[in-house]
Amino acid sequence: MTIQKKKEGAALTVELDGRLDTMTSPQLETELRTSLDGITDLVLDITKLTYISSAGLRVLLSAQKVMNRQGAMTIRGASAEIMDIFDVTGFSDILNIE
Repeated sequence: MTIQKKKEGAALTVELDGRLDTMTSPQLETELRTSLDGITDLVLDITKLTYISSAGLRVLLSAQKVMNRQGAMTIRGASAEIMDIFDVTGFSDILNIE
């Protein structure tokens, strides 16, 4: 998985490309942990994400909890397959998905 970040003031956009699974979720978790100080608007662009596992969902939930305290988080570009995963797990009710 590749991660690209673009910061503009207090807004951060993180683009994910590939698979967010047991092997790659620690990489995203580390990137987010070191990048969210002072961020009030986080956008996760998952247009190019092909798969998300329960480990990946855990990282998204953790980021959502942080952003609930300091601003807002939006998920953008979810494919039909990933939306199905969000729906089945109830994450579609927890996350702000565009």
